[in-house]
Amino acid sequence: MSGHSKDLSRPTPFGELVASPVVGVETVHGHQGLRLEEPLLFEIDNTGAEGVDLPPPPVTENRLGGLERSSAIGLPSASEPEIVRHFTRLSQKNYAIDMGTYPLGSCTMKHNPRLNEKMVRLSGFANLHPLQPESTVQGALELIDTLAHWLKELTGMPAVAMSPAAGAHGELCGVMAIRAALDAREGGQTTRRRILVPDSAHGTNPATAAVCGFAVDAIPSDARGRVDVKAFSDKLDDDVAGIMITNPNTCGLFENDMIEIARLIHDVGGYFYCDGANFNAIVGRVRPGDLGIDCMHINLHKTFSTPHGGGGPGAGPVVLSEALAPFAPTPWVVHDGNGYALVEHAADAGEARPFGRLKGFHGQMGMFVRAYAYMLSHGRDGLRQVASDAVLNANYVMSQLSDVMTAAFDGPCMHECLFDDRFLKDSGVTTLDFAKAMIDEGYHPMTMYFPLVVHGAMLIEPTETESKRELDNFVSVVRALVARVQAGESDAFAAAPRLTPRRRLDETTAARRPILRWTPDVPTVEAAE
Repeated sequence: MSGHSKDLSRPTPFGELVASPVVGVETVHGHQGLRLEEPLLFEIDNTGAEGVDLPPPPVTENRLGGLERSSAIGLPSASEPEIVRHFTRLSQKNYAIDMGTYPLGSCTMKHNPRLNEKMVRLSGFANLHPLQPESTVQGALELIDTLAHWLKELTGMPAVAMSPAAGAHGELCGVMAIRAALDAREGGQTTRRRILVPDSAHGTNPATAAVCGFAVDAIPSDARGRVDVKAFSDKLDDDVAGIMITNPNTCGLFENDMIEIARLIHDVGGYFYCDGANFNAIVGRVRPGDLGIDCMHINLHKTFSTPHGGGGPGAGPVVLSEALAPFAPTPWVVHDGNGYALVEHAADAGEARPFGRLKGFHGQMGMFVRAYAYMLSHGRDGLRQVASDAVLNANYVMSQLSDVMTAAFDGPCMHECLFDDRFLKDSGVTTLDFAKAMIDEGYHPMTMYFPLVVHGAMLIEPTETESKRELDNFVSVVRALVARVQAGESDAFAAAPRLTPRRRLDETTAARRPILRWTPDVPTVEAAE
């Protein structure tokens, strides 16, 4: 066939798998078309090259006390074009939400509207400095205060601490507020030493409780993938400080016993912490405060679309109940007829009893601007639709794959669908193999082996970002891979990925014995005959 060539790197619309034309092609430098091989920055060291001319430093008195450097520092040198090309080539090896569907469960990898970026780059926000006088940042303080208002409205909570820098930092804030409230109630250091945590929780939950001086007591899941209320009730005593629950939980299911759990924990004098990492599934539809929770962190960089993970810093504001609000950390924004100001010190907090300060300054201003822009562009009804569409997309994926994969639990899911590895039984293909094969198909794998309560877990979160067309493309790839499993192609799965710049690594060894220092190859000197 001449003229237009068929795209051989993807399945056909019918899921037919065809061989990629690049397998086995060798080139002089390892480049394959526009897929360029790129060495480490240290390996492209061009000694003496500079990207900018700087004046020589003035001669000053040596104050190093005999500790002067005796050899080169070991940092690479490169010209500006070499540096630009190096990092551009590296960037082309990264998968991103701007390239395609990013199905990582529990992560909410959703599109970041460019309007958010336009707003955060306005000079009045982009050029702020945290040490500016309050009179010069009235607009920024007003934005923080307004964003705080809408976070309280969306959650049904009376107070919010805006300074936590990420989800785990928010957890720390919430549990420290619980600790402070218990100490105040008991007239000193609390004797309540246990925090109950479901066995399906994010790993940061038990870690946070331990950091704050509590013993972690795990609660098992029931056959429905939710907290076993009977087991929870049996653990309640007067030494329980609280419970930490993610809702919707990490199995992608709504904890429909939340109100009863809140009643039980409050009856024994404990507090209810809710991990808000999955708030995207219920924003605008469920107010956590109505469920009886006392505090919950909100990942602005997930629910409200701001860059996630390596894309930028996070932000984890914590909403607080009336019981915990007095213990919120400083600083916070106040306003009156004279404008906006920050309460920076406990002495200025009035009747409040802040447990301290979590951050050098107020919070992640860039995240605040992006989240507020997202709220304004969607409105109350739009945020409600965000949650509805996220749940709809996850259930669509589940319905399209449940006949070839094995769902971990019966019934519909919330924002993410969870499969286990029973459909791989006796095939010789593991969850890891299946995920690596997805990379060859141009998709970032779903979350693997999490939550730990499900054997060989595969957790898929499409988010509301994806259209039906994109979901159908994703589903067709997964179904085609399952067909290959059933056809007995275990060797091909064990070899995947084959089309990436690097093949499969020994991840266990890399994690346990990482090589953290680059050393140049030493040329081998051949002995004389």
